[in-house]
Amino acid sequence: MEAKDFAALYRTMLRIRAFENAAEAASQGGVSAYGKSADGSAKVRGPLHLSTGQEAVPAGVCAHLRRDDYLTSTHRGHGHTLAKGADLQRMMAELFGKATGFNGGKGGSMHIADFSVGMLGANGVVAAGLPIAVGAAHAQKLQQRDAMTACFFGDGAINRGPFLEALNWAQVYALPVLFVCEDNRWSATTASGPMIAGDGAAARAASLGIAALQVDGNDVLAVHEAAGRLVAEVRGGSGPRLLHAITYRVKGHVSVDPAAYRDPQELAAALKTDPIARARARYVALPGASTAALDQVEAEAHAEVEAALAAAAAAPWPEAAAAFTDVQTTGAGQWR
Repeated sequence: MEAKDFAALYRTMLRIRAFENAAEAASQGGVSAYGKSADGSAKVRGPLHLSTGQEAVPAGVCAHLRRDDYLTSTHRGHGHTLAKGADLQRMMAELFGKATGFNGGKGGSMHIADFSVGMLGANGVVAAGLPIAVGAAHAQKLQQRDAMTACFFGDGAINRGPFLEALNWAQVYALPVLFVCEDNRWSATTASGPMIAGDGAAARAASLGIAALQVDGNDVLAVHEAAGRLVAEVRGGSGPRLLHAITYRVKGHVSVDPAAYRDPQELAAALKTDPIARARARYVALPGASTAALDQVEAEAHAEVEAALAAAAAAPWPEAAAAFTDVQTTGAGQWR
């Protein structure tokens, strides 16, 4: 891989990390000037689930996706959304509950969507994005579109019914979907390993005849290479594929969770495999690469996020009347 392509992956990871660090601070009251309200309360509204330490997975996968490809995400979906090309300022505004957010401030962190870049939505229900992705991929096939769907989900999702149902349907109808299991080894506050029988996501996919690859999810080059191979196969009409990326969630379940239930030695070991630090070390070893270029990328990412914080803090609140829009009709009470 050329240095400029590697730098693009590095930039994506840094933007995700900078965004989540800022959002985390704002959800806790904030270290930024934009993190606190006048009364000292946090500015990020609602639960905030971070993917800190998992940045290599969305960066490596989404580098192969086009704008017209679809993507479904999870409650831990900031990285997927940014990597797919969504606007960072509108994302921050949504977390702040402001009218300029993607969902008019109504969705918050767990329900961000940007159809303009094919991001069909984060989802607060574990495994719920799987059948949505399969439905989207089936529509793409029926419409004979030259596009595919990427479906991100966590290791906790593979123990839920929609996982098997979605993979089965995708395989039966040879749908253009790439399933991406971000195995961060924690299901909320429970270690996933003891709760998963067998060899995990890749083995379960293989049992349905779906080709799968397992990869070091903290190595952005390995993720990029594996995802590129699988995406090419999906686009070539080979049906669904699954990427099982082994990574680690270094933060608690939500931004205010200190994760005291976790072994400190386990966390310390995981921090040594930080994907951004690993990528930086490999980048500077490339011909023509320099740390100055990476420092510039990092400065730009932080400046972009700080600008987004300022814009979100200054943005207007939704009008009260907006509460009555985007509401599904039930037939004006006729069902009663």
